Amino acid sequence: MGYHSSDSWHAYFQDFAYTDQGRTRMANINIADLPAKTFADPTMDVYVGESRRHWCLHRDLLGYHTPFFQGQSHVDGKQKFGKVELLEEDPHAFELLVKWLYQGKIDNVSDLPLEKKWDYAEACQKLYVLCDKVKMPQLKNIAIDQFRKGCYEAGLVPGPEEIKPIYDTTPPRSPIRKLVSQIAARQIMDPDSDSNAGTYKMCFEANADFAVDVIDAIRQGSGTKLFHDPTEETGCFYHDHDHGASQLCKVG
Repeated sequence: MGYHSSDSWHAYFQDFAYTDQGRTRMANINIADLPAKTFADPTMDVYVGESRRHWCLHRDLLGYHTPFFQGQSHVDGKQKFGKVELLEEDPHAFELLVKWLYQGKIDNVSDLPLEKKWDYAEACQKLYVLCDKVKMPQLKNIAIDQFRKGCYEAGLVPGPEEIKPIYDTTPPRSPIRKLVSQIAARQIMDPDSDSNAGTYKMCFEANADFAVDVIDAIRQGSGTKLFHDPTEETGCFYHDHDHGASQLCKVG
């Protein structure tokens, strides 16, 4: 009932909070607000990720929540019943989207054991990117809150490998860009962290917006503190000679 996947065992095994609940789960929300015909209408096949994980979902339920799938079910003004491919998206993120569609909520990371918090936070980060693509702002906001909370509770933050795809797939001034650039800025400025600007070289090289966002975050975080003026230095601080040879320098 509800939704299913052609890879059902894998889908439920991967579920973060219901690993022992079996294969059948009914929706636990009041869906009376939806049109009565929603669940009588045809279904749509959705294929997600490189593995082409398959879901068969109610077409009008998808269309009720997002115009993205409405557009996928019509061509030149004529109705069609086919499939949607989201091959660049993450199946675990889409599984959370389906859970929200049919149950009205996703899991709270605070209810998960410590060893699962980071994996769930990462899935919510990918869910945010997915929701940004398919235009589901309500779930997108839920996803970013769970991502932030998961990072905090796991004591972990995204590194350059996780940040780069965010900048590759989200528009300028996206809230998640602001979040991860502030995380990177904090890591760079933290004297107890092993991270420095070089840690994020791949992100700087791939997207100039990341560099601008990080610099802005550092400036905002440093408050009104002004850096030392390098033009006031005397001696040969900026001369090109071997270390320790300053006493031999005759310039100036």
